[in-house]
Amino acid sequence: MTRFVQLHLLTSYPPANLNRDDTGNPKTARVGGVERLRISSQSLKRAWRTSEIFQQHLAGNIGTRTKRLGREAYEAFLKAGIAEKQATEWASQIASVYGTTKKESPLDIEQLVHVAPEERASLNQLIANVIADKRAPTESELKGLLHVQHAVDIAMFGRMLAGKNQFNAEAAVQVAHAIGVHASVVEDDYFTAVDDLNNDDSGAGHVGEAGFAAAVFYQYICIDRDRLKENLGGDETLTKQALGALTEAAATVGPTGKQNSFASRARAHYVLAEKGSQQPRSLSLAFVKPVTGIDYAKDAIDALTTVRNNMDKVYGACSDAHLDIDVLAGKGTLAALIDFVATE
Repeated sequence: MTRFVQLHLLTSYPPANLNRDDTGNPKTARVGGVERLRISSQSLKRAWRTSEIFQQHLAGNIGTRTKRLGREAYEAFLKAGIAEKQATEWASQIASVYGTTKKESPLDIEQLVHVAPEERASLNQLIANVIADKRAPTESELKGLLHVQHAVDIAMFGRMLAGKNQFNAEAAVQVAHAIGVHASVVEDDYFTAVDDLNNDDSGAGHVGEAGFAAAVFYQYICIDRDRLKENLGGDETLTKQALGALTEAAATVGPTGKQNSFASRARAHYVLAEKGSQQPRSLSLAFVKPVTGIDYAKDAIDALTTVRNNMDKVYGACSDAHLDIDVLAGKGTLAALIDFVATE
């Protein structure tokens, strides 16, 4: 049976603008009749996969998302002395392997493509061969640019290549949008900047506004452990490293939006990890009714624990094993949590 790992996290962020909407204000969602702060799953996943934690623990196994693969080839060809017309033609052929290219700029792919280190190596080798032989890439060389790969971030979060379904990857990790557990009001920070060299005018050199708000967030992550291992070519060691890195990143790394303005760095004050073959379920039910009062951090833990215990009473055990860490109570360690999650 499929084995799942579920992570439930509570993290308190001070006034911040972690993840902006199209107006520049913090993203929100209306839940339980009140406005909540929200952090998109895309923002969270990017923060984790580009974190130092992933780079340190998964070095050499992290992919790259880009539209610029054709342009990289073009610039390499020009640098090697290949004529611009040929460089453009050959690089465009390369770019079209990864997706539809832009009409106005055939060197650039219309959509971001996620390529693994092995595939970047194949591209680098093709570029080197073309430069050495001063010739166009062959059809077989172009077909060889995309192939079986085992990048951890692609294995976790998947990828979709239009028209090349055989190279798609089904995500092994599902990430929910993080939602504030209580009502929040987005406020405007009115700020000014002074011109240091202007001694004649006491007014501001610049005036602006930036939205911000504070919240305790509930975050849910569901990991299909079997699919993750399958996506990683059956490598159990790499699977454990991936699970450990994801757990550590989720607990300690957040989006970096407006970080220099708000210094909104935080770590989860509560994390519950569950393992088992039972059908996964979020515990967001605990926060449909917004947490009220003055101790959001503690009250959120109580609400989460109550719903988890009641789910077990009604449905039977919803996991085979669980482990939690609680900063407010000084309970558990991150190292023990990582070991629990990573162990089969």
